[in-house]
Amino acid sequence: MNPPWPPEQSDKRYLAHVRQNADGSFLIHDLEDHLHAVATLAREYASDFGASDWGQLAGLWHDLGKYSSAFQDYIARESGFEPEAHIEGGKGRVNHSSAGALYALEKLGAKGRLLAYLIAGHHAGLPDWYADEQAGSSLSKRLEDAQHLQALSGASIPTAILQPGITPAGKPAGGETGLALWLRMLFSCLVDGDFLDTERFMDGGKAQSRGEFSSLKTLVDQLNKHMTTLTAAAMPTSVNRVRAEVLRQCRERALDSPGIFSLTVPTGGGKTLSCLTFALIHAVHHKKRRIIYVIPYTSIIEQTAGIFKDIFGQNVVEHHSNLDPEKETAKSRLASENWDAPIIVTTNVQFFESLFSARPSGCRKLHNIVNSVVVLDEAQLLNPEFLQPILDTINLLMQHYGVTFLLSTATQPALNSREGFGWTFRGLNSVSEIMTDPDALYRDLERVTVEMPKDFHARRGWEEIAAELTTHDSVLAIVNTRSDCRELHRLMPDGTIHLSATMCGEHRSVVIKDIRERLKKNVPMRVISTQLVEAGVDIDFPVVYRALSGLDSIAQAAGRCNREGRMKRGKVVVFMPPKQSPPGTLRKAEQTTISLMSDSEVDPMRRGLFSRYFEHFYGMTDSLDKYDISDLLTRDARELKIQFRTAAERFKLIDDVETQAILVWYGESQALIGKLKKDGPERWLIRKLQRYSVNMPRRVVDKLVETGEVQEVWPGIFAQAVSTLYDNEVGVTVGGALAAEQLIG
Repeated sequence: MNPPWPPEQSDKRYLAHVRQNADGSFLIHDLEDHLHAVATLAREYASDFGASDWGQLAGLWHDLGKYSSAFQDYIARESGFEPEAHIEGGKGRVNHSSAGALYALEKLGAKGRLLAYLIAGHHAGLPDWYADEQAGSSLSKRLEDAQHLQALSGASIPTAILQPGITPAGKPAGGETGLALWLRMLFSCLVDGDFLDTERFMDGGKAQSRGEFSSLKTLVDQLNKHMTTLTAAAMPTSVNRVRAEVLRQCRERALDSPGIFSLTVPTGGGKTLSCLTFALIHAVHHKKRRIIYVIPYTSIIEQTAGIFKDIFGQNVVEHHSNLDPEKETAKSRLASENWDAPIIVTTNVQFFESLFSARPSGCRKLHNIVNSVVVLDEAQLLNPEFLQPILDTINLLMQHYGVTFLLSTATQPALNSREGFGWTFRGLNSVSEIMTDPDALYRDLERVTVEMPKDFHARRGWEEIAAELTTHDSVLAIVNTRSDCRELHRLMPDGTIHLSATMCGEHRSVVIKDIRERLKKNVPMRVISTQLVEAGVDIDFPVVYRALSGLDSIAQAAGRCNREGRMKRGKVVVFMPPKQSPPGTLRKAEQTTISLMSDSEVDPMRRGLFSRYFEHFYGMTDSLDKYDISDLLTRDARELKIQFRTAAERFKLIDDVETQAILVWYGESQALIGKLKKDGPERWLIRKLQRYSVNMPRRVVDKLVETGEVQEVWPGIFAQAVSTLYDNEVGVTVGGALAAEQLIG
């Protein structure tokens, strides 16, 4: 085919990207313009943490390799029918990222290696320094291959790009300990700038629609109006009086200096909106940029996001990890999330795995965490096997990136620093508790009696438990795994409601809304659920049954019983299920509870017991950095040798199993899936499709693909293909024991 510019002009224009218009004509994205635009954006983003010069140089040099004749010939030849032409990797594509990395090393010496990580990784992801089984992909090997820089010898590269007169002086925040995070932050500035400028060229309309959000001051006014209406409608009960006091103290303490705060309030004490109030007022007072509300489970994110959207509308972005395909395409890269909204609702998996990610789409959002307020809801559910690198990162973000953290829970974990013989735990110090007297709150909100098993060795069958549940007109039973939920639900009378993460988010939202409506009208019902109802789901049953689990989970289950205090005392029955919990954190939590509750005189809901519980629970964990993440990132940081990719591959918060999201048929999802097949991923579409996804073990998805029940509708994105796979009562109908850890994410 003909090249997209006349041959006699080929030595005057260098292409970054080419777009073919509907009429067959071509539009050229000039390479010099692209480099300057990305440099400007990266400089602006990096200025928020004192690294503007580093960001500018990374932007100027990231695509130097595109000046090579090999790349220019390739993109001219392929761009008319190959939208991936500017993406590295794959048959026939030209390496254009190594040249800039080599040039940074040539110009800046040893310091150039810092930029080399960013530039070499801006397509394939941040590399490891040391070679592993994929020796060719290590940065040390790539920097030995000088041919990529030599290929630019005949190019007419502007002096303003090669010699911008900048000598980066800013030092990495946090020294050797913080070097890896600092480089990821710079990487985020580079790839987000690169993606946004590319998007501006490829689709100017989308770029223009960005940033159309309200100010945080406007959002505070909207929240105040909402809270005034809510308070006026609230009944004058003891529970509502406690909630009003929690809210008052959160308002007052929001003016405190930035740092790390805790909010210790029993379940049902109104933490969600009180946390949001603290975060917004604190952000406005201290000129923070956004609120990031982090929730432990994908399976409960919908309720919190829904509450916030009712108040703030399109100023809220709900984002979790389900639909980030491992195999990136030009469209999926541009559709990846960058957290540019004022309120982000996300999950532990998305938040923390992004902070340790090596992929461009995973890291893209990181610079937007800078100077924000992060609420960690149900902070006790941080995975103990990754606790040390998580807490190290929280400390770095607070100390060097202007992030205020709020740890909100009824059962505060033991996260203070401590040491013993041969070990040290680097925790969170100087945490400021917002409530003046948490113990008084616990006394004021005592609403249930918790009955623990008389014999922790006497397990009960599901048939016996089902028969006992049937004696109650209204009851909620919470079990530990999806398969347990399915089995117990099968044994219950018709009309019993099933609730688990085998149901997509939209389906769960519909069911939870129906449960709430029926509870308001005092309509009797029985509900069998996994632990997804235990964090942030506002339901109120007179009787709750809970399969033995961690003490914190039992407390959360108790928060779904007599939540509004309408009865003198609700009843929570903890029972021994037929089998132990699956191996991993769930089983250790169960064992920790048994060891603490062997004394039958102990009140399981006493606040002081929870710190003992977490100390024992963490002590049962083999290591609080099981996969040596901290070592991979800091051991050789003095020599600027970091294993980014290996650390990212190991940092997977979902325990013991590799998962894959599938899009299911529910509500409007089939039309949305059809649009995805036709047009590929777009950000608005991916945001909507999140609500129609279900996480499944990858081995199960692979089998479903083989049988034709699931198909890959876009590279890395899978969808239901037959009507029998999804049931409107229980969700995905694939059998097998699915560990509760798979619900995290």
